[in-house]
Amino acid sequence: MKISVFGLGKLGASMLAGFASRGFQVIGTDINQKAVEAVNRHEAPVQETGLGEMIRENRARIRATSSPDEALAESEISFVIVPTPSDHRGAFSIEYAKHAFADIGKALKKKKEYHTVVLTSTVLPGATRHGLLPVLERESGKKCGPEFGLCYNPEFIALGSVIRDFLNPDFYLLGQFDERSGDALEAVHKKVSVNQAPVKRMSLENAELAKIAVNSFVTMKISFANMLAEFCEKIPEGNVDVVSDALGMDKRIGRKYLTGGLGFGGPCFPRDNVALDFMGKTLGVDSALLRENDAYNRRLAARLVEKIRPHIPAGASVGVLGLAYKPHSHVVEESPGVAICQALADQGYRVLGHDPLAVESARGILQYRAVLCPDLKEVLEQSEVLILTTTDPAYQKLVKEKGFPGEKVRLVVDPWRIMAGVSGGKTRVLSFGMGSEEVPETLRHLWS
Repeated sequence: MKISVFGLGKLGASMLAGFASRGFQVIGTDINQKAVEAVNRHEAPVQETGLGEMIRENRARIRATSSPDEALAESEISFVIVPTPSDHRGAFSIEYAKHAFADIGKALKKKKEYHTVVLTSTVLPGATRHGLLPVLERESGKKCGPEFGLCYNPEFIALGSVIRDFLNPDFYLLGQFDERSGDALEAVHKKVSVNQAPVKRMSLENAELAKIAVNSFVTMKISFANMLAEFCEKIPEGNVDVVSDALGMDKRIGRKYLTGGLGFGGPCFPRDNVALDFMGKTLGVDSALLRENDAYNRRLAARLVEKIRPHIPAGASVGVLGLAYKPHSHVVEESPGVAICQALADQGYRVLGHDPLAVESARGILQYRAVLCPDLKEVLEQSEVLILTTTDPAYQKLVKEKGFPGEKVRLVVDPWRIMAGVSGGKTRVLSFGMGSEEVPETLRHLWS
């Protein structure tokens, strides 16, 4: 089976390389000519771990074109991975997807053979059947089912590990228009999966709901862990990692995403909560749980700054280590580190920011509010206070090095407990999620 990929962004380009690595002939297409040219030069069109190397290794099975007609003619199944940005309502816009489906529909009109179209971009329930299918049928003049197939097939990936996640998923979520289109897509999954992941087949709408529900549920685990961390700070010798390890032993709960620290961010998690809440209000579902989860998460950065303010001299220089929303990423969208920089600047502190990958990405957001330093040494030399906002290996390595955090630093704020068991010398370490030996008066009074 030959595959075409519409959209050569982080996920699309990684899927292109992943398909080829599993033996498929793949043709990619994008309106961005530079992305097309990069693939044809056997280079990564975007930054993603291992992408360039995988494209080079499988170059005999990979090519790209700017022609949707050519891509469709030379494949039997097409995957559509285009942006579905949030709109003013909090829903996901399908305008880019409509344009892609219009191009595919026109190409389908010229093709005699049966072809399966697969939407991978995240959408809300009903969007594939009622928003995009009519575009395909109108532009192609064909009927879905007998003349072409349609599926909804989102991926569960994290930026920085897209290829690994794509080839080794927990499961494949397959929304099908009918059995024939589902069979065509499942045949691809069975060959792509390195770990022989199971395939869950269902209707288009159930798959659309399941995708966004997974992300929303994970964010609730993160918020719950952050709440536990605050509980542990108020309990003698409290330790959120000890509590979370115990919770994680319960098979109904599991340990993943249950580490108290900072809030969730990035291009997916925050907007998925908002979008599912929009869907709830539209359908008359009580989705206040989602609304409060989003509000709680957005309060965390300001609360952290308020918590540490008594320990920071007025006008002090504060170094924020970690501007991306997670380690191994240059993405700063909805980043806790960026939010903390903004909150500190609003309080009148001089803010210096560093990240192994995301300094340039943060410049547009933090201009005039923080000094962004590509050189970590510069931040360490000028800061009186350091805040470790991610668990990036660069910072974990730094913590273990002799001489950290430097002569000038008097306080290290450690939400992730990176410095647990590491002496700070003259420097005070403020670890979140950890209680002291002192018994709070409120706790003593409660039971006395």
